[in-house]
Amino acid sequence: MATKNVIIIGAAGRDFHNFNTCFRDNPDFRVVAFTAAQIPDIAGRKYPAELAGKLYPKGIPIYAETDLEKLIRELQVDECVFSYSDIPYTRVMHLGARVNAAGADFKMLGAGQNMLKSKKPVVAIGAVRTGCGKSQTSRRVIEILMKMGLKVVAVRHPMPYGNIAEQKVQRYATLDDLVKHKCTIEEMEEYEPHVARGNVIYAGVDYQDILTAAENDPDGCDVILWDGGNNDFPFYRPDLTITVTDPHRAGHELSYYPGEVTLRLADVVVINKIDTSSPENIQTVRENITFANPNALVIDAASPIMLDNPGIIRGKACLAIEDGPTLTHGEMKIGAGTVAAMKWGASQLVDPRPYAVGKIKETFNTYPEIGTLLPAMGYGKQQIADLEKTINDTPCDVVVIGTPIDLNRIVKISKPTVRVTYELQEIGSPNLQMVLEEFVKKVMK
Repeated sequence: MATKNVIIIGAAGRDFHNFNTCFRDNPDFRVVAFTAAQIPDIAGRKYPAELAGKLYPKGIPIYAETDLEKLIRELQVDECVFSYSDIPYTRVMHLGARVNAAGADFKMLGAGQNMLKSKKPVVAIGAVRTGCGKSQTSRRVIEILMKMGLKVVAVRHPMPYGNIAEQKVQRYATLDDLVKHKCTIEEMEEYEPHVARGNVIYAGVDYQDILTAAENDPDGCDVILWDGGNNDFPFYRPDLTITVTDPHRAGHELSYYPGEVTLRLADVVVINKIDTSSPENIQTVRENITFANPNALVIDAASPIMLDNPGIIRGKACLAIEDGPTLTHGEMKIGAGTVAAMKWGASQLVDPRPYAVGKIKETFNTYPEIGTLLPAMGYGKQQIADLEKTINDTPCDVVVIGTPIDLNRIVKISKPTVRVTYELQEIGSPNLQMVLEEFVKKVMK
């Protein structure tokens, strides 16, 4: 059988994992390129030879997804494998149509062949969209397991936005490790809350080597917690799968890829943000859970906000800064900062778009639907500098920081700031305590 030429269509995450598990040492396929979308400044790099294996001594180039048809023709591509997350079904199939029209097959790998098996019990946290509340759900699960006396090691979905070879396996146990690994703001938002709570978190590129390191962590490991990214399904075969839904975007659980996959895989589904969603939207989510996964246990939950200095918001013009990916490909129209500003009596939300500069301005051009919010984008030094200038040039009285980290550590803000935090709270029963007690009895023999 002739070797098939393959392009892996990705966004610097699932694409590398699919390559490592299904293509790296497989002589039946030759991966001639990756394409990149969603994340800035990924195209133009290479998946390095030291990670690509003996079949790829020169590594594998990464191109922009916009060049897909040209690449299919010039590289004589037989198959394109779709490998990224949080994308509406219409866009998935538009992409499939482009691939088919250019003469190649369009494929999506299933949830079985690329899930790695751990020697330790695995709890996986996923979601149906970016920004549903995976992070606080992961923190809540870890808190419960740690109170049971278990050593929990978290493994985060990949975010290799720097030197890919150097990011093969990353271990975060202290805040200094965030500096050591040259983390972007997005990475800090995911890693810092874990480190602050006293548990170790791993991430990187090669998830078999990451798994081996996590299972043998020097601080001990009883349970692996998979902390998913976007709405992707786990890289590790879970013993318990918890998927988070968001009634603010009711219906999206059945119309975004691979969020519906994650929903259908779930043992437990959390309906988050019950306290700020309409009864009609909550009911829509309940009905869709029953349609897609009638055997799942459903937990109601809220993510109430807490402020470090709420008094300075009242009557003031506020700039709300929110988690970047939640606003961009997550398509959320509000976030914790916005809710806090409205709840504590801000006179207005200031629109940052007229004052945006550089790469922040480019973000607004790419995602014009963001509106009067500022996404905390920081994938590199220049973007962080542009974020700082945009914040300080926006005429407001108070900056409301709704990101999972304190931006004051990253950028110098010349105005008073209020930091918003949030944790998951289950409402009534069933709850995560009950679920995890049963899980521990079952797997920790």
